[in-house]
Amino acid sequence: MLAGVYREWATGVAGAVGWSRVVEQPQTHRILPDGCLDLIWSDGRLLVAGPDTVAMEMRSPAGRVYAGLRFRPGTGPSVFGVPASELRDSRVGLDEIWPRRVVRELTERVGEAPDKVGGLLAIARPRIRVDPVMEAVVAGLREGRPVAAVAGGVGLSERQLLRKSLHAFGYGPKTLARVLRMEKALALAARGVPPATVAASVGYADQAHLSREVKALAGVPLTRM
Repeated sequence: MLAGVYREWATGVAGAVGWSRVVEQPQTHRILPDGCLDLIWSDGRLLVAGPDTVAMEMRSPAGRVYAGLRFRPGTGPSVFGVPASELRDSRVGLDEIWPRRVVRELTERVGEAPDKVGGLLAIARPRIRVDPVMEAVVAGLREGRPVAAVAGGVGLSERQLLRKSLHAFGYGPKTLARVLRMEKALALAARGVPPATVAASVGYADQAHLSREVKALAGVPLTRM
């Protein structure tokens, strides 16, 4: 999550959340893995943020403004037309994925739009597709179900699920399950739930396991989150 004045809202488009950020002072932002892909407008450029396996740090100057669409896990590849695995742990210009002439035209349109997120939605809306199978996979993993059970529940073998997950999420179902479990843990911790209770509530073996996973994925101890 970027630091500064942040807003997030429903767009009315299935699978896409709008967000904006104004960075008030020069800061290094820690962006946590969430299984999502983003289409971002910043500093006159259209950017794509791929799915992260570990926390990413990004330096932003004072006054930098971001506008973005966050595509929930499994949805982004339909927008960008490439497997999520090709964007894993990366931040690239949209012109590295799409033809430069097309991106120049889209960049001009978004730049002229008073509502930057609305401009991004105009790009994404005709392309976005929600795959009910992968939605069910995300739901099952978020519930903490074993990968084999999730695969069987959607009529796939574990090998088939791995292949589809790499395309849809950028990594396998076990990695996505770790990311989703950490999200749940951090949400509970932010509400003041004691670490031992957090660990038991979301399926970690114990508090030490929780601490190791947060450090591995977020790059810092739970106490600093």
